[in-house]
Amino acid sequence: MGRASRDSLRDWLRAPGSLSKRLAALGERYEVQVLRQRLTPFRKPERDALGLPGRGCTVVREVILWVDGRPLVWARSSLHQRSLAGPWKAVRGLGAKPLGHLLYDDPRVTRSELQPRRLARYGHTRRQMCRQWLAATGEPASPQMLWSRNSVFCRRGAELRVMELFAPGLERVPRLR
Repeated sequence: MGRASRDSLRDWLRAPGSLSKRLAALGERYEVQVLRQRLTPFRKPERDALGLPGRGCTVVREVILWVDGRPLVWARSSLHQRSLAGPWKAVRGLGAKPLGHLLYDDPRVTRSELQPRRLARYGHTRRQMCRQWLAATGEPASPQMLWSRNSVFCRRGAELRVMELFAPGLERVPRLR
């Protein structure tokens, strides 16, 4: 990856505010494709990020974000199942609407610092993303699709973790003005 591409990806990994709004500004048609939303056991990184002890279940929502028919981001959000009956109950009926509306339209929601991370090439999250990407797009995920940004949103004491994994080439998508 050349320096200009690295710098652009770095910009995406560190960009504040709503990723949904930033992506929507790239084209005429922004779409959220829900891959799955279900109750599942916590993974260690999620448990650690949300400060939860031991075992438990989380509600996971995995999506691909598309702009003008091009898949650009795979995202996974997770929260403790108790939060669905409380501060994050709107997640239950979100469907294909962007999660960003819940995160940025409510002034009571705070966000942790963004944490860029490189995924393990053969780790569980990467393998799952690759399976879902292929099923949803008909194309294999790029082996270079390794960089994500992670953050935790808090509303009335309940936390929601968001991980966004960027497709290579995102930095070359032309911006429409």
